[in-house]
Amino acid sequence: MDAPLIDLRSVSRLYPSGDTVIRALDDVSLTIEAGEYVAIMGQSGSGKSTLMNILGCLDRPSMGAYRVRGRDTAKMSADELAALRRDTFGFVFQRYNLLSSLTALENVEIPAVYAGKSLEEREQRAYELLTELGLGDRLDHKPNQLSGGQQQRVSVARALMNGAEIILADEPTGALDSASSEELLKLLRRLHESGRTIILITHDAHVAEHADRQIEFRDGRIVEDTGPKAGARHAAAAPQTARSPKPLIQILESVKMAFRSLRANLFRTALTLLGVVIGVAAVVAMLALGEGSQRQIVDRISTMGSNLLFVNPGAPGTRFRGDAVATLTMEDAEAIQIELPNVTYAVPTRESYTTLRAGSVDSRVQVQGVTEDFPQARDWTMAEGGFFTEDDVDRYAPVMVLGATVAGDLFPETSPIGEIVLAGDSPYEVIGVLAAKGAAGFGQDQDNIAAIPVTTGFIRLFGRQYLSNITLSVADADLMDQTEAEVHELLMQRHGTEDFQIRNTASILETVQSASQVFTVLLASIAAISLLVGGIGVMNIMLVSVSERTREIGVRMATGARRSDIMVQFNTEALVVGALGGLIGVGLGIAVALGVGRSGVIETAITPGPAILAFSCALATGLLFGYLPARKASRMDPVAALASE
Repeated sequence: MDAPLIDLRSVSRLYPSGDTVIRALDDVSLTIEAGEYVAIMGQSGSGKSTLMNILGCLDRPSMGAYRVRGRDTAKMSADELAALRRDTFGFVFQRYNLLSSLTALENVEIPAVYAGKSLEEREQRAYELLTELGLGDRLDHKPNQLSGGQQQRVSVARALMNGAEIILADEPTGALDSASSEELLKLLRRLHESGRTIILITHDAHVAEHADRQIEFRDGRIVEDTGPKAGARHAAAAPQTARSPKPLIQILESVKMAFRSLRANLFRTALTLLGVVIGVAAVVAMLALGEGSQRQIVDRISTMGSNLLFVNPGAPGTRFRGDAVATLTMEDAEAIQIELPNVTYAVPTRESYTTLRAGSVDSRVQVQGVTEDFPQARDWTMAEGGFFTEDDVDRYAPVMVLGATVAGDLFPETSPIGEIVLAGDSPYEVIGVLAAKGAAGFGQDQDNIAAIPVTTGFIRLFGRQYLSNITLSVADADLMDQTEAEVHELLMQRHGTEDFQIRNTASILETVQSASQVFTVLLASIAAISLLVGGIGVMNIMLVSVSERTREIGVRMATGARRSDIMVQFNTEALVVGALGGLIGVGLGIAVALGVGRSGVIETAITPGPAILAFSCALATGLLFGYLPARKASRMDPVAALASE
């Protein structure tokens, strides 16, 4: 003998209330066979709605056993109960419980989404049901555009979407006028005649008379059961074969619902997105600025040449103090030039900031006393005229070569060649102008110089004959480290102590790059804080969304949504927020970086890496901060969710 469709044995449902316990159901035993039409009657508080919640697997009994076709519901997991609701039960609620943001067609489709049906299947089935129920011209109408009777018919269509065996109707006529009530009751009769098992919950005896069996409840107990009428049962509808929802359908539906939810409150959505947008834009823009400034500094230092060694006065670790440090001499430069074969040029340099005057124009300039090898050592060409010669150095010639910046300041409209420039009280003839090189590292303008013979400078300008540094040009850059060691050894032999420092352009570049990277990381960290704040905003708005949509969550659970379905839906919504904020933020960050770059204030370098990183962080932010709200939504009690306002 087959097990009955519904079988309750000594079922009780208890609710703690302070120091007492309320018995909503008290030792109820009930059997309902497939194909019956049963009305469960009782006044408010009699326990009939609690019974419906247990019958529909929205709630569990505190004591006793409830079996559906012989399966004990107490041994089922939350997802197994969801599958049972999805494939076996169809709910018709007193308050309809339609989702306000969806059309009639989309509301009817909901159970089929969790049954794994394709979009085409869902739409076709929903269209057929609504047309059969007289709503073929209301498919695209939202609940607030439908009358009460029309909304209830949409609710019935939703209950039939998955071909449910059992229709649970909880006070379905309570919010309808008499005409709509009669129409609905006729519809339930037709469903019963088609093989559906109908369980009607009502307090109205007139409504209960439409059923073939009346069961009256009072104080949580059955006080009367008329039993089924002879010949009232119809051939039962065939049970549906359960199918799990397909992941792709589930994700696409979740994305669609996410956009609907965001569109429902555009102002709040915009504020939520703003935090993510600012964070992502800050990451992209700041990393572009950091990378651009680093490249700019490296390029400028590279203009000095990649094969140079610089010998500076003072012991390692001491700060250079200009005229206060006098440990390098002309003889040191000559010894390096003569004794070390890999050194092509050893240019002794003495420098000092001096005001130059041409006519009535003054300019504060770095005057460098050098030898005739300076242009070759620094790979610096001439824009105009020529550089001074070895003969000029030997005879202390009062000649000067100007950098491009100085030439432009002192002689903005004429050529400076042959003109006289005063440095201090001494006149110098301008014989050449160096080609422009631009700024070097740390913003120093390499073109703001004037070169004179070092010997002339000792006599006329500098005074004591010691050097500010020695610039060495190395023939084979691959032997840079070896040559640096040889210079160190030679100067140690000459000085007897390490009162000098040796640097090469490679080490300078390394130092600058390291400092620039630290600066870039600092900028990115500041931007990441903005992204974190945006993530907190996402979590806050998702928590608010969960609270506002509690009833929707209950409806979805009643129509077969598993915990994982709810989890995926709300996580997807958070991911959509992160993705939208990420895309807008990346675009805004690139626009800001381009704007700053075009302004000429600082160079920017836009590369795919920071954009991908920032967008990925935005997605991770949505996933991370959306998890807790999604988890909260997935663990809601279906009964409590449906009862929320």
